Amino acid sequence: MTVLEDRIEMADVNTKRLDEWFERLERMPVPEGFRVEIVGGNVYMTPQRRTHWETIRRIVQALEDRFGRDVMVFSDVRIDFPGRENGFCPDVAKLSDSAEEDEEGHWRYQDVEFVAEVISEGTAQNDYGPKKTAYALAEVPVYLVVDPYLGKCRLFTEPKDGDYVNDFSVAYGGVVDLTGTSVDLTLRTDEFPRD
Repeated sequence: MTVLEDRIEMADVNTKRLDEWFERLERMPVPEGFRVEIVGGNVYMTPQRRTHWETIRRIVQALEDRFGRDVMVFSDVRIDFPGRENGFCPDVAKLSDSAEEDEEGHWRYQDVEFVAEVISEGTAQNDYGPKKTAYALAEVPVYLVVDPYLGKCRLFTEPKDGDYVNDFSVAYGGVVDLTGTSVDLTLRTDEFPRD
């Protein structure tokens, strides 16, 4: 086995433990408007701010405009990714049309075609660090990081050996060109709200 195959296999090994953690977290009194996810074995609970949700909504609308209302797109739904105990709840995840939950009700990271994460002040390091690595290891073809604090988007494409070959930045007001990728659309950022 290669190092890459070992890392990817780790996601499957940790599913039972992640199930236990999420079951416990679901019993906790998590305040309304917060999301909980596990990144590298650490639990993160972050509030969803207005700008966060409005940005997510605009990305989902663009995907629905391109693929129709029945597109397999989720927000804040758990998907286990490669690496040590990574139960992520991406801000936006588009899955292939053929994606189905497994016997235990989990979505497979192998079906993820696009992920967008909107930066939160307290967890930005996750979006550019362990999440980016996990998405690359999972071979998610398109990973978009949207930063309402800087007014900038970073687009990562072509995953290879646990990283992305291409890294493009677009300032708010510009267009994120996703043509030629699995989502094949242009994403306008001129109406993305800023923090």
